[in-house]
Amino acid sequence: MRKIVTALVAVAALAAAGAAQGAPAPQPYATNDGRGFRDVLPPGTDGVATLTEILNFLSTGQRPPHNADQLPLYRDLLYAAPGLSAQGLRSYFKDSTFGVRSGDVARTYSPRKDVTIVRDKGFGVPHVYGSTRDGAMFGTGYVTAEDRLFFIDVLRHVGRAQLTSFAGGAEGNREFERDQWRAAPYTEADLQRQIDQFPRAGAQGRRLKRDLDNYVAGINQYIAEAKVDPSKQPGEYVAIGQPLRPWKETDTVAVASLVGGIFGQGGGGELQQAQLLQAFRKRFGARLGQRLWLDFRSPEDPEAPTTVRGTRFSYEAPPPRVTPGSVAMPDRGSVKPLSVVESSSGGAAARRATSGLLPRSSLPAAQSNALVVSSRKSSSRRPLAVFGPQVGYFSPQILMEQDVHAPDLDARGAAFPGVNLYVELGRGRDYSWSATSAGQDIIDEYAVPLCEPGGGKATTASMGYRFRGKCLRIEVLRRRNAWTPNAGDPTPAGSETLVAQRTRYGVVIARATISGKPVAYTSLRSTYRHEVDSALGFSDFNTPSKIRGPRDFQRAASKIGYTFNWLYADSRDTAYFNSGNNPVRPSGLDPLLPVKARRAFEWKGWDPVDNTADYTPFEQHPQVINQSYMTSWNNKQAPGFRAAGPGFTPLYRSQLLDDGIRRRIRGNRRISLPGLVTAMEDAATRDLRGAKVLPWALKLIGATKSPTLAPILDTLRTWTRSGAHRRDLNRDGAYDDAEAVRIMDAWWPLWVRGEFKPKLGGPLLDRLEGALPFDNDPNNGGSHLGSAYQGGWYGYVQKDLRTLLGEDVQGRYARVFCGKGSRSACRKMLLGTLTQAIATPAARLYDGDPQCPGADQTCYDSIAFRALGGITQPLIPWQNRPTYQQAVSVRGRAPR
Repeated sequence: MRKIVTALVAVAALAAAGAAQGAPAPQPYATNDGRGFRDVLPPGTDGVATLTEILNFLSTGQRPPHNADQLPLYRDLLYAAPGLSAQGLRSYFKDSTFGVRSGDVARTYSPRKDVTIVRDKGFGVPHVYGSTRDGAMFGTGYVTAEDRLFFIDVLRHVGRAQLTSFAGGAEGNREFERDQWRAAPYTEADLQRQIDQFPRAGAQGRRLKRDLDNYVAGINQYIAEAKVDPSKQPGEYVAIGQPLRPWKETDTVAVASLVGGIFGQGGGGELQQAQLLQAFRKRFGARLGQRLWLDFRSPEDPEAPTTVRGTRFSYEAPPPRVTPGSVAMPDRGSVKPLSVVESSSGGAAARRATSGLLPRSSLPAAQSNALVVSSRKSSSRRPLAVFGPQVGYFSPQILMEQDVHAPDLDARGAAFPGVNLYVELGRGRDYSWSATSAGQDIIDEYAVPLCEPGGGKATTASMGYRFRGKCLRIEVLRRRNAWTPNAGDPTPAGSETLVAQRTRYGVVIARATISGKPVAYTSLRSTYRHEVDSALGFSDFNTPSKIRGPRDFQRAASKIGYTFNWLYADSRDTAYFNSGNNPVRPSGLDPLLPVKARRAFEWKGWDPVDNTADYTPFEQHPQVINQSYMTSWNNKQAPGFRAAGPGFTPLYRSQLLDDGIRRRIRGNRRISLPGLVTAMEDAATRDLRGAKVLPWALKLIGATKSPTLAPILDTLRTWTRSGAHRRDLNRDGAYDDAEAVRIMDAWWPLWVRGEFKPKLGGPLLDRLEGALPFDNDPNNGGSHLGSAYQGGWYGYVQKDLRTLLGEDVQGRYARVFCGKGSRSACRKMLLGTLTQAIATPAARLYDGDPQCPGADQTCYDSIAFRALGGITQPLIPWQNRPTYQQAVSVRGRAPR
């Protein structure tokens, strides 16, 4: 056996040496580069550790090279930002110019004769040079396995809802695969069908298929080498007792379904909203109940901050008259959600022993941000951009860096491994782009009549449904996962069978009755079975001949079916475009409520076999070029573009970014790139409640003679006047305004409940909180995600208080809630709940987090890097900013 292994190693070495002969020479540093690009991606590029490296880290703390060398850059901007200079910027964002300086080459190698890979000394970033496009794609696959082999193996299993069978049966693993099966249940034939659809896109689709072939070949080349060379094999495989298996094209589709399902979808929830509407009507009557429900649903609040200003883009506008018989309101109390767990056995004893390798809670759904300033407001007279995606914090990072060059292919940046054929967020020759999750409505919920395929009487247990005059059998998909204990997950052996029911109208989410007749409520997503189609747009982003300016960029973004806000900057222009397969719906439908499954109410042009439809045309998507400045923090896209779910209220965290920019461009002032970075970082440590809601409560309270409350109110006023930060600038281990932060944390849930419960009542308030929690704090229920204040009751509270104070309020709510409309009663409630809050000790607020013993306030907020393997990372101080971030001011045009 030893002789065989030795021979295989020798063969692999000879193959690599042979491939190197005649391989392309790397381009010189800054070839075809407009210059002016910087970025950061913590903790570091290297994401594959051998068993020896893992054991060495566990015993001595020594890390592999480039495992965490970008972590200090990212972490320490917090302390430098208040006075950041142009020179200082280089200490917190690394150079992301194309190529490698001559003195910075660490290693040059060629896994195939048409590609050369260079690793830089500074940060270990892979720079891929293909003499052909095929070679570049092969090289990209190879470095993906080199940097993230175990990670992509995890992702392909999660994408198939099979994580437990690979990594162990911990409850966190089980929850994630349930969520994935609920959102994207696919058979292997379904995954293959997405690949088979490529030729329909013509020459570009055929090229995409060829790119995928070469990318997969590159991954598998590395896997073949790792099987016979322990120095290339991730040590985690030994820990979980799994072999290295080849990568398949359908694995890339599975990862795409995972990434697109988390970060690139929006909408749905109509059934939940129907039940909320019923609860409002029950408490307040039909007319007032409807108005109050709309207030909290906030589909088109006139005060909601938008990325595009001054131009209206209509989407899902309410019809003048709803078509009779189209709304599918369930009988009250009849809704029974469909469980995806059909059966399970074993594994229960250790459910709480570990959260699992990759719990769903470690991935935020919508947390990215962007600040873009046009040339006319820039001190350099060139556009500025500070932007990036927020995709959680992992060790290694879930994004990976790549710098790729071939004929008509030039891009550097980050992408999700496993689907990183192209740079997804980064830069081209003389332009840069990024995205934030948009989440507009591309999901509709239908009430599908049930029937008995054999002709019998339909019941709620029936497995047939009515479709265009026929009774079709519901397709049942099952996924059985079995696991055994391993070194990484001691959960006792067990198994779980997941089930999904699928119809032409989408996946069944619940059963109910309407007027006593049984129906299945289904969820239909426009990108279901089409996740990989978006690669056509990403390919264009990486192709210099395709992107010659902002309009080209917008056209490329329009090919992406995922719901994203795309932002762009080059040396002269800025641009924005909202992408997504927005289905064209028949007129007369209420977009906020479920629809009856009838042909007249289907999407226009809908093909139920392929799940394609007519989508809103390019010009109807929110977009703008050279607006004076733009911010996006998952907020509303444009006036008239109605929200897919509750939460686009008058107050949104993007306003914290607006504050920082407006202050710096007021009058004839212009902003610099360090100034824009500072504006981002200043917002990154602000408590949205303290900055934007607390001032109104303090105004209503006014002065008090209470010797207990007067100094507390002074403390809160000082905190909010200074920006309401949660930060420790002097690094003494405590927040600079620790007492104010503690009071705010204790007060907020008491305050919100005290403001709204008297009018709404406890049961309805609880329902509303279930749809949209009161708060989204930095701790995120122990997940330490970093990003915060994305969704909460901040706007509801603020608008209600402003109304009570007699301020100018657009789109007033149908009722004033605080004090039932009485200022004195509201003031009494605020003082009473504040008194309760100041008596709440920090030990009660911040206790119970296993990562932060001793109820440590700053630790409670801190960011944790979720380890997908044996090498962990330390906690870092909280800052609400993207995971991968670029700081860009493009200096000039590059040759085409």
